Amino acid sequence: MESSSKPKLWTLSYLNVCVANFLMACSFNLLMPSIPLYITEHLGVPQTKTGIVLASYAIAILMIRPFSGYLVDLYSRKKILLISFICYVAIFFGYFYAVTIFVFVIVRFFHGITWGLSTVSSSTLAIDLVPSERRAEGIGYFGTFMNVAMAIGPFIAIHIYQNYSFQILLYCAIFMGILGIAAASFIKAPERPKLEREKLSFDRFFLLPAWPIFLNQLLPSFAWGTIGPFVAQYGKQINIPNAGIFFLFWAGGIIVSRIFSGRIVDKGYIHLVNTSAMGIVAIAFLGFALIHNIVAFCVSGLFIGIGFGMMFPALQTLYINMAENNQRGTANSTYLVGFDLGLALGMLVGGYISGIYSFEVLFLVASGLCFFSVLVYQTISKKLFERKRLR
Repeated sequence: MESSSKPKLWTLSYLNVCVANFLMACSFNLLMPSIPLYITEHLGVPQTKTGIVLASYAIAILMIRPFSGYLVDLYSRKKILLISFICYVAIFFGYFYAVTIFVFVIVRFFHGITWGLSTVSSSTLAIDLVPSERRAEGIGYFGTFMNVAMAIGPFIAIHIYQNYSFQILLYCAIFMGILGIAAASFIKAPERPKLEREKLSFDRFFLLPAWPIFLNQLLPSFAWGTIGPFVAQYGKQINIPNAGIFFLFWAGGIIVSRIFSGRIVDKGYIHLVNTSAMGIVAIAFLGFALIHNIVAFCVSGLFIGIGFGMMFPALQTLYINMAENNQRGTANSTYLVGFDLGLALGMLVGGYISGIYSFEVLFLVASGLCFFSVLVYQTISKKLFERKRLR
């Protein structure tokens, strides 16, 4: 039950945008662990080249994200969400014809374009629907839906891939996407004042005051990028019976963290949440790389989930609180560009590191970057935010 002294958070429209985003993210993440397995086992792609295929969608996202922020600040966010979501689902059919690595990269690239536009519009809509007094909490719960999808999707994907086929996975993803479009169509977006078309400038695409935080964000985002594509292969290598169990513990950690972290941020402890989260993730990756048994595999997944579940909504809140109200889309897209650039680097570089060295070395690198991110946050990001925050 929500306190009567607080404005209502769980409206029908807010729930619909959360559900739509969950289904969209779940359908997308059915492919995250299965594509490396499929292209290495069926298309004969060497491990060092898997990162190129995986990163092609993230490169497309990086190209569209800044424009996405500008578009959702200028036009109807619901209309942009529905159009991009429909195109996103339609592109799944392209994977049925992706029988060469070149076609796979092209289909993945166009999927990234529609995914990037869909996620910026849906997350900005969610912020519009959340009372300002409960913004961090609302962002946290919205992010929970996406992050749990990023955990549950791979778990389901590994089961379907091992017991059925990659093609069955595609049909499941399409079905989830159609349900997500239905949920999005019921969103009642709040009315926004009409804005005059402003002259295009770089600050309409990137929140310039936040660039040091953006660079800081790349470090843990790189670590996140090593999870979805490589955990299944790593688990298989160290003889974990069903590597998909990692994603269940990961999801559990995210859910647990979101119960308390958003409220702590709203009470003013945003820096404590960010630095603690980065430290937790760093230690969890260290254990994940060095200890090879089912208990460590699951416990590491749990604490990686807790750390990231605390961190990303708090980082997103930094951007939102440094932006003018008419720059919410820009702030959101800047945060997401930082996330996606780190993700792309994690996938691209991760493929090379795991192919040339080992998965253990890859996860040690991820741990080291997270430890370094704590230092950068305490010495640069924290001070910058306090100087340039607007709320």
